[in-house]
Amino acid sequence: MDVKLPKLGESAEGGVVVSVLVAEGDQVAQGQTILELENEKAVAPIPAPAAGTVGKIRVKAGDRVTVGQVILTLNETGAASAEPVVATAVPRKPAPGAVRPVPAAVEPEPDAEAEGGEEAPAEGPMPAAAPSIRKLARDLGLDLRRIRGSERGGRIVLADVRAYIQRLQKLAAAPKPSPTAPTARPVESIDFSQWGPVSRQPLSPLRKVISRRMAESWNAVPRVTQFDEVDITTLMDLRKKFAPEYEKKGARLTLTSFALKAAAITLKKHPIFNASLDEASGEVVLKHYYHLGLAVDTEQGLLVPVIRDVDRKSLFELSREVSTLADKARERKLTAEEMKGGTFTISNQGGIGGAHFTPIVNVPEVAILGLGKGALKPQVREGRIEPRLMLPIAIAYDHRLIDGGTAARFTVDLAQALTAFTEADLKSG
Repeated sequence: MDVKLPKLGESAEGGVVVSVLVAEGDQVAQGQTILELENEKAVAPIPAPAAGTVGKIRVKAGDRVTVGQVILTLNETGAASAEPVVATAVPRKPAPGAVRPVPAAVEPEPDAEAEGGEEAPAEGPMPAAAPSIRKLARDLGLDLRRIRGSERGGRIVLADVRAYIQRLQKLAAAPKPSPTAPTARPVESIDFSQWGPVSRQPLSPLRKVISRRMAESWNAVPRVTQFDEVDITTLMDLRKKFAPEYEKKGARLTLTSFALKAAAITLKKHPIFNASLDEASGEVVLKHYYHLGLAVDTEQGLLVPVIRDVDRKSLFELSREVSTLADKARERKLTAEEMKGGTFTISNQGGIGGAHFTPIVNVPEVAILGLGKGALKPQVREGRIEPRLMLPIAIAYDHRLIDGGTAARFTVDLAQALTAFTEADLKSG
């Protein structure tokens, strides 16, 4: 029978083969992983749909495959027929607290009557609408003249605005032409070899995803960055004292562990930083859970595993989980679910070097914390100049929801949380 690539997710249409784990003639059991596929930012195992003997393998590492494509043939043990079979991907439950996507509005048929939310010509007088609808339109930058009202006399109600926004979202999410497909305004390809020797390598699927998401975040989010420095001299003394004890128990105590805990404490005081903006409904989604993403630098690119319920975990538990997830990220063994459901992200570049930087907000989150490398600097304490270890921090935030004063208060409270740790906090694990 032919084994076909299964459907991997709601929007995933394929991926790149990372490795083929079987050879022709191998005996496989039902559910045994036969190949690994890179999709979005995760590597997914593809299981055998039945037990049998591997026949012809149709793909190899590096091949791009799509859903429904034959990946190998399998001589099923005890099979009565050779009907094509689609391998079944292991179902994954949504991450706890994951934001559900707003369903797109159904496009009307070409000959259908105009419905609420359909785009109208942007001309003529402003249509009838309640003051609350007009304010919502102003806040979202919508022209009410482009929305067809469904009430008597063309009056626009909230349902019309929502349908119009959903229609725009559907158009924005429509598949874009591939880089090789002809477009109305093709990007010019420059022959750089005319000035000297060059080499080329294809963009990896992961790098393409990172590029697309960074561009989407940059275009969609008006961002501002708040900078500060935190005295972590005492904090690092605590780390130095307890690190050997943590190592014996299988955990690495680093600044990141303290940053995670301090961020969760501060987010509880400032819930808007733990929120998301639902543009379709015109609502702010305040999340009552604290799942923090941790940006991990890998050879393949940036990955962001999510540590769940940070507020409920001890420093020891966080240290152990950070080590585990960071190792999985570098080995490309993270699952898709381990990178979903984040409410706030931390990017720590201190191990690499550099000071302040402007991290990019990980949409649909509304803020991100950037940590630089601590450096000894002269500080005045009780009238004396002392060398202190100062940590550069940066809070980048979505200015649609967060104002400068709010960001300044968040930064002050975060700095206080980072300097408030005691030995009791480290012994609690």
